[in-house]
Amino acid sequence: MEYPFVTLDFEDRSPEEMRKRAREFHEDLARRRSVRHFSPRAVPREAVIDAIRTAGSAPSGAHKQPWSFVLIESAEVKAKIREAAELEEKKSYEERMPEEWLEDLAPLGTDWHKPYLEICPYLIAVFAQPFAETPAGKRKHYYVQESVGIAVGFLLAALHRAGLATLTHTPSPMNFLRDVLDRPKSERAYMLIALGYPEADCRVPDLKRKTLEEILSTA
Repeated sequence: MEYPFVTLDFEDRSPEEMRKRAREFHEDLARRRSVRHFSPRAVPREAVIDAIRTAGSAPSGAHKQPWSFVLIESAEVKAKIREAAELEEKKSYEERMPEEWLEDLAPLGTDWHKPYLEICPYLIAVFAQPFAETPAGKRKHYYVQESVGIAVGFLLAALHRAGLATLTHTPSPMNFLRDVLDRPKSERAYMLIALGYPEADCRVPDLKRKTLEEILSTA
């Protein structure tokens, strides 16, 4: 299949505007924090849908778009996910995680209890697709991890810009998500995102990010 080519929709901005927009975007995204204390307060569903639409605009290997997003709002389904996630997390904290990992997590105050999975109004389950099922058989997807990771980045940024708090949750293993949500075998659970408004007076660890000098080099 050949794609038709169209003129690029690109807006040429002045250097001053570019710097202003880049700085404003940085300052806004730098405020994003992982939240584990959510309010059950309802959020605008269309804002969440638009954020997922934004995630779907991410670049992907060979334009295969190897992702699926499941928006979870059912209290019954959220309860099943919490039960399964806590079972895996309890095993991880008590049996799987080496001591060094537990020491690194200790300052964050996390444990295997995940009540927010039921409290927050929405969960988004992200699935990666290593291949697609077609009438001609399986078709391989390329750079799946990288492509889905970029899409998740778009999604987190979009949800933050909309005014919502988020938490990325990656219990290991995550096969239970495919079972609970009845997803096809061509999909692999990639991440679970909790989202909503933070509860009143929500507190988060006072973390310091690496400086620009620590993360940037030039060549």
